Amino acid sequence: MNIESLTLETPDPTTLKAFHAALGVDEHISARDTDAPTTGFRGYTLSLVVSQPNIVDAYVGAALDNGGTTIKPAKKSLWGYGGVVQGPDGALWKVATSSKKNTGPATRHIEDLVLLLGVEDVKISKQFYLDHGLEVTRSFGRKYVEFATGPNVKLALYGRRALAKDAGVSPDGTGAHRIAISSDAGPFTDPDGFTWQTV
Repeated sequence: MNIESLTLETPDPTTLKAFHAALGVDEHISARDTDAPTTGFRGYTLSLVVSQPNIVDAYVGAALDNGGTTIKPAKKSLWGYGGVVQGPDGALWKVATSSKKNTGPATRHIEDLVLLLGVEDVKISKQFYLDHGLEVTRSFGRKYVEFATGPNVKLALYGRRALAKDAGVSPDGTGAHRIAISSDAGPFTDPDGFTWQTV
């Protein structure tokens, strides 16, 4: 099963497209117009996984220069180096590396683009996706699951409250997720209301 692309919904697609282009993800993420109401945490984050801290800084800088706002400034932690930015549409982006040291110049290379869904019950959602043909690559009980979803976009599940805490926001939120997932496994809607569509 492959996730081919993601579509983020926004009242201002032009601004969002420029933001995606600045992050270099416009090949796999598109924007479309919507006025669907949404408030607070939308229940997911998007992650750019890169190889070293100066690349994190470069992508965070590009995000901030193109309508993003800082949620968590990039800094070192036990697991590496990273920060969280909110896009002009309200989506949360984490840019991170497991490395704490630079070993070369900053490049424009993303190792992984990850869609991390914050779900109410990881076990239930995991089984739902298994029933829809996805294969698990890593699983940590009821806490975290990764699936094999092809080279474009990786999919993982995390508890909603834990994901919000990791992103630095309140877990409270209502209304539309404002994201659609395009794959060769859809169409369907998962237990947390995330919409999958056919490619």
